[in-house]
Amino acid sequence: MSDEHSSTTPATTAPRRAVVTGASSGIGAATVRLLRAHGWETVGVARRADRLQALADETGTATIVADLTSQSAVDALREQLDEIGPLHALVSNAGGAIGTDAVALADADDWTRMIDINVIAAQRVVRALLPGLRAGARELGHADIVAVTSTAGQVSYEGGGGYNAAKFALRGMMGALRLELAGEPLRVMQVAPGMVKTEEFTLNRVGGDASKYDALYEGVEHPLLAGDVAEVIVHALELPGHVNLDEITMRPTAQAAAHKLVRRPLEVLAD
Repeated sequence: MSDEHSSTTPATTAPRRAVVTGASSGIGAATVRLLRAHGWETVGVARRADRLQALADETGTATIVADLTSQSAVDALREQLDEIGPLHALVSNAGGAIGTDAVALADADDWTRMIDINVIAAQRVVRALLPGLRAGARELGHADIVAVTSTAGQVSYEGGGGYNAAKFALRGMMGALRLELAGEPLRVMQVAPGMVKTEEFTLNRVGGDASKYDALYEGVEHPLLAGDVAEVIVHALELPGHVNLDEITMRPTAQAAAHKLVRRPLEVLAD
């Protein structure tokens, strides 16, 4: 790494501070755990106070209970974060999938809910926290916005129309934000996982049907885990400030593409 690049970031002894949404479970909780292990100050945000309290007891993270689909809740979140101080990273992870119905059979209310939690909530939070991130960039030399998107926002698949629509929209929003913030020391990054085995996300999507959950992962050797995605997020955040990983697509080795999933142990073939 060149001295020219490294000298552009002001020296600071203050810990970096990250806000992680959707922190009550899965990728969000794993990201808080890893950031704390790396010495970051963190604020975990989610709707469920009991889950956040358990995470706080485990990691020492600060927490804020908020429903990000409510503008008044996001306004209150900003006020609380303003009292804490400048922000150096936002990990926009809150989201979810509802149902696996075909487009012709899907409930429009489910689609509205997915757009609300995956896209509109993310926009509300970015808008609210951008001043705090700019303050963090002035303090540290740069600040970051990382959205956890999905390969569902890159390639459509049967039974995923509503979730595809939501994640395509989030991906498009983040791409626009990257262009709009060009010229400021604010990195805009996306992490797009493929198959991740997080029990709560998948069970919610299939209406709590454990047999459908088991069938989804049957025979797949080592699907991604929440901790794998957290590793990529934290790596992206801790790269030098001039390095922007615009979009990172990650899949388990058993998943070569959205439509090609190997449901057997991986093995080296004979020459």
